[in-house]
Amino acid sequence: MTAPSTFGLSSEARNLHWLLNNLVEEVPGILSVAVVSSDGLLLLSSDHARNLEAREAKAEPRTGPRGSAADLATVVSGIGSLTVGASKLMDFGPVKHTMVAMDEGSLFVMSISDGSLLGVHGSAECDMSVVAYHMALFVGRAGHVLTPELRSELRKSLETESAGSAR
Repeated sequence: MTAPSTFGLSSEARNLHWLLNNLVEEVPGILSVAVVSSDGLLLLSSDHARNLEAREAKAEPRTGPRGSAADLATVVSGIGSLTVGASKLMDFGPVKHTMVAMDEGSLFVMSISDGSLLGVHGSAECDMSVVAYHMALFVGRAGHVLTPELRSELRKSLETESAGSAR
């Protein structure tokens, strides 16, 4: 198993990486996770290589967003925008979380802070209440440190990582 490189990152960024990896490892049935900024940019995602190894070991034919973590980020951002629009139209206050239940899995989206979102794609076997509980723990621990400076650092580290893997 490989883990994303956190070399050169601030302690806050390393802590967020640790929290995210812990979420994926501790909660059965989570397939992938993405943290998305208010403008829809991927900031942090679960380690794709680890997910692939786990999926190949299970030999399950269908396992989540077909492409990269950016695909999950796009879906999370879109659902976030849709639900924010609905909450404004209905005048019921800000959206706290959204769940989409499908035949073969679930998608959970939870607000972190100032428009940032946590998105989790779970298998059909995942316990939705356990996933929601652990997402709330992540949000409680991550929300106060997700500053504009940290979001910028995370975005730059993702860009550097993608540039390095494209070579």
